[in-house]
Amino acid sequence: MKKNVALIIGAGADTGGAIARAFAADGYHACVTRRPRNLDQLEILVDTIRSGGGAANAFGVDARGEDAMESLVAQIEAEIGPIEVCVFNIGANVRFGIGETTPRVFRKVWEMACFGGFLTAHHVLPRMAARGRGTMIFTGATASIRGGSGFSAFASAKAGLRNLAQSAAREFGPQGVHVAHTIIDGMIDSTFIRDNVAGVDRLRAEDRILNPDHIAQTYLHLHHQPRDAWTFELDLRPYGENWS
Repeated sequence: MKKNVALIIGAGADTGGAIARAFAADGYHACVTRRPRNLDQLEILVDTIRSGGGAANAFGVDARGEDAMESLVAQIEAEIGPIEVCVFNIGANVRFGIGETTPRVFRKVWEMACFGGFLTAHHVLPRMAARGRGTMIFTGATASIRGGSGFSAFASAKAGLRNLAQSAAREFGPQGVHVAHTIIDGMIDSTFIRDNVAGVDRLRAEDRILNPDHIAQTYLHLHHQPRDAWTFELDLRPYGENWS
Protein backbone atom coordinates (compact mmCIF):
# COMPACT_ATOMS: atom_id res chain seq x y z
CA MET A 1 0.00 0.00 0.00
CA LYS A 2 1.16 3.51 -0.74
CA LYS A 3 2.04 5.67 2.27
CA ASN A 4 1.47 9.36 2.63
CA VAL A 5 4.65 11.26 1.80
CA ALA A 6 6.51 14.06 3.53
CA LEU A 7 8.66 15.73 0.88
CA ILE A 8 11.59 17.74 2.23
CA ILE A 9 13.26 19.97 -0.36
CA GLY A 10 16.70 20.79 1.00
CA ALA A 11 17.24 18.02 3.54
CA GLY A 12 20.70 18.80 4.83
CA ALA A 13 22.43 17.11 7.71
CA ASP A 14 20.91 19.44 10.29
CA THR A 15 17.49 21.14 10.12
CA GLY A 16 16.21 19.44 6.98
CA GLY A 17 17.41 16.07 8.22
CA ALA A 18 15.72 16.59 11.58
CA ILE A 19 12.46 17.50 9.85
CA ALA A 20 12.64 14.37 7.72
CA ARG A 21 13.31 12.17 10.76
CA ALA A 22 10.42 13.73 12.67
CA PHE A 23 7.89 13.09 9.92
CA ALA A 24 9.23 9.57 9.30
CA ALA A 25 8.78 8.83 13.01
CA ASP A 26 5.21 10.11 12.68
CA GLY A 27 4.49 7.48 10.04
CA TYR A 28 5.21 9.35 6.82
CA HIS A 29 7.38 8.14 3.97
CA ALA A 30 10.14 10.75 3.95
CA CYS A 31 11.27 11.77 0.47
CA VAL A 32 14.34 13.96 0.82
CA THR A 33 16.21 15.99 -1.77
CA ARG A 34 19.51 17.76 -2.20
CA ARG A 35 21.48 18.69 -5.26
CA PRO A 36 22.87 15.64 -7.10
CA ARG A 37 26.45 16.30 -5.96
CA ASN A 38 25.30 15.81 -2.34
CA LEU A 39 23.39 12.58 -2.91
CA ASP A 40 25.91 10.47 -0.96
CA GLN A 41 25.30 12.60 2.15
CA LEU A 42 21.57 12.26 1.65
CA GLU A 43 21.82 8.48 1.60
CA ILE A 44 23.26 8.63 5.13
CA LEU A 45 20.06 10.35 6.28
CA VAL A 46 17.92 7.74 4.52
CA ASP A 47 19.88 4.89 6.15
CA THR A 48 19.38 6.50 9.56
CA ILE A 49 15.62 6.75 9.05
CA ARG A 50 15.35 3.19 7.80
CA SER A 51 17.46 1.80 10.62
CA GLY A 52 14.98 3.38 13.01
CA GLY A 53 12.07 1.61 11.34
CA GLY A 54 10.96 4.46 9.10
CA ALA A 55 10.57 4.71 5.34
CA ALA A 56 12.63 7.07 3.21
CA ASN A 57 13.99 7.70 -0.27
CA ALA A 58 16.65 10.10 -1.49
CA PHE A 59 16.53 12.12 -4.68
CA GLY A 60 19.37 14.11 -6.18
CA VAL A 61 17.48 17.08 -7.60
CA ASP A 62 18.31 20.72 -8.18
CA ALA A 63 15.20 22.63 -7.05
CA ARG A 64 15.92 25.30 -9.68
CA GLY A 65 15.30 22.83 -12.51
CA GLU A 66 11.83 23.17 -13.99
CA ASP A 67 11.72 19.75 -15.65
CA ALA A 68 13.49 18.10 -12.72
CA MET A 69 10.95 19.34 -10.18
CA GLU A 70 8.01 18.35 -12.35
CA SER A 71 9.46 14.85 -12.79
CA LEU A 72 10.27 14.52 -9.08
CA VAL A 73 6.73 15.26 -7.92
CA ALA A 74 5.16 13.05 -10.59
CA GLN A 75 7.49 10.14 -9.75
CA ILE A 76 6.85 10.34 -6.01
CA GLU A 77 3.08 10.46 -6.41
CA ALA A 78 3.08 7.60 -8.94
CA GLU A 79 5.54 5.28 -7.20
CA ILE A 80 5.45 6.07 -3.47
CA GLY A 81 2.29 7.91 -2.49
CA PRO A 82 0.46 11.23 -2.26
CA ILE A 83 2.47 14.16 -0.95
CA GLU A 84 0.69 15.05 2.28
CA VAL A 85 3.42 17.35 3.60
CA CYS A 86 5.96 19.43 1.70
CA VAL A 87 8.69 21.48 3.35
CA PHE A 88 10.76 23.89 1.28
CA ASN A 89 13.93 24.23 3.33
CA ILE A 90 16.63 25.64 1.05
CA GLY A 91 18.77 28.28 2.76
CA ALA A 92 21.16 29.94 0.27
CA ASN A 93 22.63 32.31 2.85
CA VAL A 94 25.56 34.38 1.59
CA ARG A 95 27.12 37.59 2.87
CA PHE A 96 28.61 40.12 0.48
CA GLY A 97 28.33 43.87 0.23
CA ILE A 98 26.27 45.12 -2.68
CA GLY A 99 29.41 46.21 -4.50
CA GLU A 100 30.92 42.73 -4.09
CA THR A 101 27.74 40.83 -4.96
CA THR A 102 28.03 39.79 -8.57
CA PRO A 103 24.93 39.49 -10.75
CA ARG A 104 25.62 35.76 -10.94
CA VAL A 105 25.60 35.38 -7.14
CA PHE A 106 22.45 37.48 -6.75
CA ARG A 107 20.65 35.48 -9.43
CA LYS A 108 21.79 32.13 -8.02
CA VAL A 109 20.64 32.97 -4.49
CA TRP A 110 17.26 34.13 -5.80
CA GLU A 111 16.90 30.97 -7.88
CA MET A 112 17.72 28.71 -4.94
CA ALA A 113 15.76 30.40 -2.17
CA CYS A 114 12.81 31.89 -4.06
CA PHE A 115 12.39 30.47 -7.57
CA GLY A 116 12.93 26.95 -6.24
CA GLY A 117 10.14 27.59 -3.75
CA PHE A 118 7.84 28.66 -6.56
CA LEU A 119 8.61 25.55 -8.62
CA THR A 120 7.94 23.35 -5.62
CA ALA A 121 4.64 25.06 -4.88
CA HIS A 122 3.69 25.08 -8.56
CA HIS A 123 3.90 21.29 -8.79
CA VAL A 124 2.79 20.26 -5.28
CA LEU A 125 -0.01 22.60 -4.20
CA PRO A 126 -2.48 21.88 -7.04
CA ARG A 127 -2.19 18.15 -6.28
CA MET A 128 -2.90 18.80 -2.60
CA ALA A 129 -5.83 21.05 -3.50
CA ALA A 130 -7.33 18.34 -5.72
CA ARG A 131 -7.39 16.08 -2.64
CA GLY A 132 -8.63 18.87 -0.37
CA ARG A 133 -5.84 18.47 2.18
CA GLY A 134 -2.12 18.82 2.79
CA THR A 135 0.47 21.05 4.41
CA MET A 136 3.23 23.10 2.82
CA ILE A 137 5.79 24.86 5.00
CA PHE A 138 8.33 27.38 3.72
CA THR A 139 11.41 27.92 5.89
CA GLY A 140 12.25 31.60 6.24
CA ALA A 141 14.76 33.59 8.24
CA THR A 142 15.25 36.95 9.92
CA ALA A 143 16.08 38.21 6.43
CA SER A 144 12.51 37.40 5.35
CA ILE A 145 11.28 40.52 7.12
CA ARG A 146 14.27 42.87 7.10
CA GLY A 147 17.42 43.31 5.10
CA GLY A 148 20.76 43.53 6.82
CA SER A 149 24.10 44.96 5.74
CA GLY A 150 25.80 42.44 3.48
CA PHE A 151 22.68 40.36 2.94
CA SER A 152 21.05 42.02 -0.07
CA ALA A 153 20.87 38.81 -2.13
CA PHE A 154 19.71 36.59 0.72
CA ALA A 155 17.19 39.08 2.10
CA SER A 156 15.71 39.78 -1.33
CA ALA A 157 15.23 36.06 -1.98
CA LYS A 158 13.80 35.30 1.45
CA ALA A 159 11.41 38.26 1.32
CA GLY A 160 10.23 37.03 -2.06
CA LEU A 161 9.71 33.54 -0.64
CA ARG A 162 7.65 34.98 2.23
CA ASN A 163 5.38 36.82 -0.20
CA LEU A 164 5.08 33.67 -2.30
CA ALA A 165 3.98 31.81 0.84
CA GLN A 166 1.40 34.51 1.65
CA SER A 167 -0.04 34.33 -1.84
CA ALA A 168 -0.14 30.54 -1.70
CA ALA A 169 -1.87 30.57 1.70
CA ARG A 170 -4.57 32.91 0.44
CA GLU A 171 -5.07 30.89 -2.73
CA PHE A 172 -4.95 27.35 -1.36
CA GLY A 173 -6.18 27.76 2.22
CA PRO A 174 -9.84 27.90 1.12
CA GLN A 175 -9.18 24.67 -0.79
CA GLY A 176 -8.16 22.84 2.39
CA VAL A 177 -4.39 23.16 2.12
CA HIS A 178 -2.45 24.58 5.07
CA VAL A 179 0.38 26.84 3.91
CA ALA A 180 2.75 28.15 6.58
CA HIS A 181 5.91 30.22 6.74
CA THR A 182 8.44 30.05 9.56
CA ILE A 183 10.97 32.68 10.54
CA ILE A 184 14.06 31.09 12.04
CA ASP A 185 15.55 33.98 13.99
CA GLY A 186 18.86 32.90 15.49
CA MET A 187 21.76 30.54 15.01
CA ILE A 188 20.98 26.88 14.46
CA ASP A 189 23.16 24.18 16.00
CA SER A 190 24.43 23.07 12.60
CA THR A 191 27.64 21.79 11.08
CA PHE A 192 28.38 25.20 9.55
CA ILE A 193 27.90 27.04 12.85
CA ARG A 194 29.93 24.49 14.80
CA ASP A 195 32.78 24.87 12.30
CA ASN A 196 32.72 28.67 12.16
CA VAL A 197 31.47 30.04 15.48
CA ALA A 198 33.36 29.83 18.75
CA GLY A 199 31.64 28.77 21.96
CA VAL A 200 28.88 26.62 20.46
CA ASP A 201 29.09 24.13 23.34
CA ARG A 202 28.40 26.95 25.81
CA LEU A 203 25.54 28.28 23.70
CA ARG A 204 24.00 24.80 23.55
CA ALA A 205 24.37 24.28 27.29
CA GLU A 206 22.61 27.61 27.91
CA ASP A 207 19.85 26.94 25.33
CA ARG A 208 20.97 29.97 23.33
CA ILE A 209 21.16 28.20 19.97
CA LEU A 210 18.30 26.58 18.06
CA ASN A 211 18.15 22.78 18.24
CA PRO A 212 17.19 21.30 14.83
CA ASP A 213 15.10 18.59 16.47
CA HIS A 214 13.06 21.21 18.29
CA ILE A 215 12.49 23.08 15.03
CA ALA A 216 11.32 19.80 13.49
CA GLN A 217 8.81 19.20 16.29
CA THR A 218 7.34 22.64 15.63
CA TYR A 219 6.93 21.77 11.95
CA LEU A 220 5.16 18.57 12.94
CA HIS A 221 2.86 20.59 15.18
CA LEU A 222 2.03 22.98 12.32
CA HIS A 223 1.01 20.03 10.18
CA HIS A 224 -1.28 18.61 12.86
CA GLN A 225 -3.05 21.87 13.68
CA PRO A 226 -6.85 21.70 13.31
CA ARG A 227 -7.99 23.70 10.33
CA ASP A 228 -10.12 26.03 12.47
CA ALA A 229 -6.88 27.32 14.06
CA TRP A 230 -4.17 27.30 11.41
CA THR A 231 -1.00 29.30 11.83
CA PHE A 232 0.38 31.06 8.78
CA GLU A 233 3.55 32.60 10.20
CA LEU A 234 5.49 31.39 13.20
CA ASP A 235 8.84 32.63 14.46
CA LEU A 236 11.37 30.56 16.39
CA ARG A 237 14.25 31.99 18.36
CA PRO A 238 16.24 31.12 21.50
CA TYR A 239 15.03 32.89 24.63
CA GLY A 240 18.19 35.00 24.75
CA GLU A 241 18.08 36.19 21.15
CA ASN A 242 18.16 39.95 20.65
CA TRP A 243 15.34 40.43 18.18
CA SER A 244 14.47 44.08 18.62
